[in-house]
Amino acid sequence: MAYDYTPYLDEVERELRDLLAVREEAVAPLYQMMQYHLGWLDARFRPVEAPRGKRLRPLLCLLACEAVGGDWRQAVPAASAIELLHNFSLLHDDIEDRSETRRHRPTVWSLWGVPQGINTGDAMWAVSRLAMLRLAERGYDAETILRAIRRLDEACVELCTGQYLDLAFEQAEMISLEEYERMIAGKTAALLSASVAIGAILGGATDAVVEAYAGFGHELGLAFQIVDDILGIWGDPTVTGKSTASDILERKKALPALYALHWERKRGRNDLAALYAKPSLSVEDIPQVLLLLERAGAEEYARSQARNHHQRSLQYLQATQIHHPAQDALRDLSYSLVERVF
Repeated sequence: MAYDYTPYLDEVERELRDLLAVREEAVAPLYQMMQYHLGWLDARFRPVEAPRGKRLRPLLCLLACEAVGGDWRQAVPAASAIELLHNFSLLHDDIEDRSETRRHRPTVWSLWGVPQGINTGDAMWAVSRLAMLRLAERGYDAETILRAIRRLDEACVELCTGQYLDLAFEQAEMISLEEYERMIAGKTAALLSASVAIGAILGGATDAVVEAYAGFGHELGLAFQIVDDILGIWGDPTVTGKSTASDILERKKALPALYALHWERKRGRNDLAALYAKPSLSVEDIPQVLLLLERAGAEEYARSQARNHHQRSLQYLQATQIHHPAQDALRDLSYSLVERVF
């Protein structure tokens, strides 16, 4: 029987709405821009049911807390903080990547300008900090709260490190597969790792179990990002909400393209490299790029790497030696993330 995630997600949603409630009319638009980004309002700040993202990270946090024997409801402030931190990074990513749409809607900066987009992201980061401090109201002692905050802060620094590398690599003609993995370890895996580790900390797990969960989240995060790279090229735009042309046109250092470039180099070819060396790529170049990726077996390679990281994540999960329905839910969730089409 499928595990029902609804109670967890509903509690997180309630906490998020309370954290971002407008408490001063003079600055209402700031909070409304955050609410817009989370899918609660339209561009005229009217209530709407818009795509809200997967809420994956808070779910991982709460399931880990429950799996180790904790009361997941007491950890909801931390799960909400994690979701806000994730969305702060998306607000800034959209500006840095000049992305005009996210989840089938205009991005915050494209509607209200870059300065307001930056400030909205900053505000969301600050609210995530306040959310962590709400753990004191749930009965957690100061030492436990500080351990959880440290994990989240370390993940935030790693996230920024990964984003730095992503931006820096845009100017690089070629990067190694090891450099790519270092980038996604910061950009994606760090926060997934922190999510399950924080849940385990708040559930009262031993240090060994916390670290095993951190390893599970790290490997799952690597697999998750590789699947994201695959969907960025071969996914269905009506499902993913993102054009499959954009990653190619922007010459993103995604794993399929990197693998194909290295595959060509080993064989003395430079067809894809020559295309990527052009001042700019056009829509007319996309079919040729796709053919070259297919020739190299890039999609198959990327999928095999995602599966390998997923298998390693399951080994970490097994190392916790925990038997609980929430543990089974974590395992099932990991499979759905690696096999997803969105």
